[in-house]
Amino acid sequence: MSKKADTNSTDTRPEETDEKTPVTTPDDRKESIRKDVFDYVKIIAIVLIVMFVLQKFIIVNARIPSASMEPTIMTNDQIFGNRLAYLNSDPKRYDIVIFRYPDDESRLFIKRVIGLPGETVDIRNGDVYINGSKTPLDDSFCATPDSTDTGNLTFPLTVPADSYFMLGDNRIYSKDSRYWENPFVKKEKILGKAFFRYWPLNKISVINSKEADYYDPTADTSSASVSGFSGAATTSAGFPALNPASVFGF
Repeated sequence: MSKKADTNSTDTRPEETDEKTPVTTPDDRKESIRKDVFDYVKIIAIVLIVMFVLQKFIIVNARIPSASMEPTIMTNDQIFGNRLAYLNSDPKRYDIVIFRYPDDESRLFIKRVIGLPGETVDIRNGDVYINGSKTPLDDSFCATPDSTDTGNLTFPLTVPADSYFMLGDNRIYSKDSRYWENPFVKKEKILGKAFFRYWPLNKISVINSKEADYYDPTADTSSASVSGFSGAATTSAGFPALNPASVFGF
């Protein structure tokens, strides 16, 4: 008896096709390299453009080379200033601002706003008084409170319209409005409000946080409470590195 063919058997041999394995030519490899290089250049260009826009229109990236703002901002701290802070508002007393030095506008300075437009500023017995107030401005944030001297100016004096009187927090060391030939800073020369310290890493923090509310006798003569100044914050590690401009605190 003859055996019948097993019609259910499976043929495991690979099927033959007409497809051929793609062959990469030298020209193809060159084109691939050109495409990769172009992609990298495009990414770098986008990053540089974003950094330029940030630095030119949104932030001031600054390194502090002096001790005039200590202990609030220390020597060699690197900070960001917000260029948009005063787009629709005016600087407030106690704001820390970056501005063009009135005696040499090629240099940038950082100080604290003390006298506002039209106010009368008086310095006596180491304290600052505004508009004849009997209560001095709070200087608890200073390196040496109650130590503000008159510098080269005669007090009291009136701050011109659209201008500001500036002092450093390290009053004994700081060369500020008291010592300049042109003692007032015009609003248009203020580049931004200092708002964030990003270096050194162990001191990352907000500057001039909303919690900062020093006692201002011109705003409230019935209360003398002083709240805290700085608040902690964190930043993402991948922020583009910008070369900070030196901001002098002398």
